[in-house]
Amino acid sequence: MAESLFISADISNKAAVYAELIPQVEALLTGEKDPIATFANAAAAIQQVFQHHWTGFYLVRGEELVLGPFQGPIACTRIAFGKGVCGTAWKENRTVVVDDIEQFPGHIACSALSKSEIVLPLHNPAGEVIAVLDIDSAHLATFDEADQLALEQICRIVTAQIYS
Repeated sequence: MAESLFISADISNKAAVYAELIPQVEALLTGEKDPIATFANAAAAIQQVFQHHWTGFYLVRGEELVLGPFQGPIACTRIAFGKGVCGTAWKENRTVVVDDIEQFPGHIACSALSKSEIVLPLHNPAGEVIAVLDIDSAHLATFDEADQLALEQICRIVTAQIYS
């Protein structure tokens, strides 16, 4: 696939946008064996379509998450297990959606412009968390079930590619 995305759906219809984006992400990543390249293009594709404040991956390195490929302003480099939204998603091994980050206990403020967030864990074949996909919005309550379901599918595509 060429390194271009083609989305014809109205951006306000997230389900339709994701329906077009997901197969293109899968095609874009197919055949890439390097995990960093895979993470980088997945983050770039999501960011290109949705223009969120920040889209990227944090990689599990021992007892902390370390900044991986991302799109957006500079970010926190390391996040401890169980800390902030990213560390919580890792610890609890589940997707965490936060409508207002100011209301999330222990939120780590990498950017004062972030208002809402979704963080999704990615797993190796043994089911262990290897990374998290973190997306921040400059608007409150940006993320919903449509985002969660589609982004979880994208995370499965990413890990399937990494472990193929």
